[in-house]
Amino acid sequence: MASVIRKPRSKFWFACFRDANGKQRRKSTKATDRKKAMKIAEQFEQVGQRRLPAKTVRETLAELYREIYNDNLPSSTVRRFIENWLNTKQPEVSPATFAFYKKSTAKLLEFLGPSADLDLASVTRTTLVEFRNLVAQKASPTTTNHDLKAIKAIFREAKRDGYIAEDPSEFVDTVRKSSQDSRRPFTVPEIRSVLAVADPEWRSMILFGLYTGQRLADIASLTWDNIDFGRNEIRLRSRKTAKRILIPIAKPLREQINALPVSDELGSPVHPKAFATINRQGRSGNLSNQFADLLAQAGLREKTPHREQGKGTRKQKDIKRSQLSFAPTYGGELAQGRWNPGRCGDGTGRP
Repeated sequence: MASVIRKPRSKFWFACFRDANGKQRRKSTKATDRKKAMKIAEQFEQVGQRRLPAKTVRETLAELYREIYNDNLPSSTVRRFIENWLNTKQPEVSPATFAFYKKSTAKLLEFLGPSADLDLASVTRTTLVEFRNLVAQKASPTTTNHDLKAIKAIFREAKRDGYIAEDPSEFVDTVRKSSQDSRRPFTVPEIRSVLAVADPEWRSMILFGLYTGQRLADIASLTWDNIDFGRNEIRLRSRKTAKRILIPIAKPLREQINALPVSDELGSPVHPKAFATINRQGRSGNLSNQFADLLAQAGLREKTPHREQGKGTRKQKDIKRSQLSFAPTYGGELAQGRWNPGRCGDGTGRP
């Protein structure tokens, strides 16, 4: 049975109760009046033991909130909360991450339909499981889990800020990934075959990927300001993680850089066409499609119209050897100085 105690040096009463697993809990009621604190303690116990539906819990908490704080408990519809959440996140994350958040939340709003204009408390775990399963029917496990990750972040913040009493996404599990979904690195002969069909700019970008281990978006975003010729280093900030990265320039990559037309103009791109594409679109999707076309030309995958393929869809997984991507074969090893030149067969360390 719930009870209240007052700790030394605190003016607030603390609720004592057991949760659904029988674990003893203590939580501040933020109330100085014992009777009000006892009401809150009883409510904590009912929530902890899951005796009440979420809607009833919220109604009771709202009544207690008004009584104690003389104010209304925060409330919002699903649609309005998501809009505010996106506005808050936009300056905090990279453009690519923000685009991902917008896409994931748009899927949820479309799934909810008219229910998106109801209170957040109306969303249940069952609702989110149905949403996850629907996405999984159309997309890969990776895409499904990414969407679920964004939705979980929204409901965690809603609970933290007092908009909901319980997080309905807390116990919604991710979907299992098949072993077929794992990507594999390129072999050296495959790299050579792609380089053979690539134009000069794409050849350069592939070599940058091979010898730095960086993502396509980061390579396309490089400017000459990122390259320190004196220290023989590339300095950049990852678009995905916002982390600063310093990469020693391998000798074969330095030869490639020296062969490129250098500009002294501030912010001049290393790869102008790719730079213009990623800055115009804010993401690397179009460049990924271009690289997929190179793979098809090199005979490493089947040629499929991008509008039919769709990133992350089931169709993508049916394409022969489609798990090859821009992720370099030995990029991580090169960046960390573990490259074994003997793998190339000619002892040069070059593909």
